[in-house]
Amino acid sequence: MRKYSIIIPVYNRPDELSELLTCLVKQTFTHFEVIIIEDGSRVKCEEVVKSFNSQLEIQYFYKENSGQGFARNYGFERAQGDYFIIFDSDALIEPNYLAIVDNRLNTHYTDLYGGPDTDHPSFKPIQKAISYSMTSLFTTGGIRGKKNNLGGTFHPRSFNMGISRAVWERTGGFLISRMGEDIIFSITALRMGFKSALIPEAFIYHKRRTGFGAFFRQLVFFGRARINIARFYPDELKLVHTFPFLFTLGCFSIPFLWFIHPWLFQTGIAFLIIYSTLLFIDAARQSKSIKVGLLCIIAAFVQLFGYGFGFAREGVKRLMEPKTHRETGAALEYPS
Repeated sequence: MRKYSIIIPVYNRPDELSELLTCLVKQTFTHFEVIIIEDGSRVKCEEVVKSFNSQLEIQYFYKENSGQGFARNYGFERAQGDYFIIFDSDALIEPNYLAIVDNRLNTHYTDLYGGPDTDHPSFKPIQKAISYSMTSLFTTGGIRGKKNNLGGTFHPRSFNMGISRAVWERTGGFLISRMGEDIIFSITALRMGFKSALIPEAFIYHKRRTGFGAFFRQLVFFGRARINIARFYPDELKLVHTFPFLFTLGCFSIPFLWFIHPWLFQTGIAFLIIYSTLLFIDAARQSKSIKVGLLCIIAAFVQLFGYGFGFAREGVKRLMEPKTHRETGAALEYPS
């Protein structure tokens, strides 16, 4: 029977970790170990981990802060399993998650997999709005985690990712510790000949951020990360990745259109009204909540503006630096 090692880096989130460990206790498939890497947290989770010692095969390690990518590598080095599963500490999973993954690997084995994320009914309205924004086709979030990504081109993300021990041994783990480290890792593994797949049923509930300010800062980070990925793999920068930047540029250009021609200004305003209305209708339909639908309009603009600003900021930096430059991933803080 295949044994799984679940790797969870933690940075100042003991309460969230407790919820995830509670989910792991309830798994119907039980042949797994859990490895917690405390990545230089000020608020430690050691006592939380100890409270689960009698319910899980679990190990706790504290290390100096080096970022989530290198924290995962630290866990890989100490894992005993045949297959590694990576979660962010703000994830929740259903009791059959590991059973679904194990069945999928037994019938259609792949060395690299990822699963989608969604919101939980218990989440606050703002969390549901942010989750919608990060997974909707109206914001480009829906281009990931869909079935049409099957077939070896899917790039798993580290909030819900699985890799075989062979992938770890061949790649050496994450090359950098932040700024798109998971996508760079997935691309590297694929170009080494490993195959990837999306397992749609192996989803997580992703709590994400609980405020629009933190959400904006996170998306600025994500926008910067997309440019950083191009430092390693220039051909992976696609036209679709420029859409949030173009949207941001277009929105901030609308007031100036009045001076060119009032019709252009009116057209820009009409576009924003139509776009916001479509967002509201789709989000309210999915969430069955008018409040969440309204919050989704804000979340979508925060996401697109944040990503667009980050993309532009790092893009300008990239244009001015030597093309041989690569980020080292040395920054210590997790994106806030």
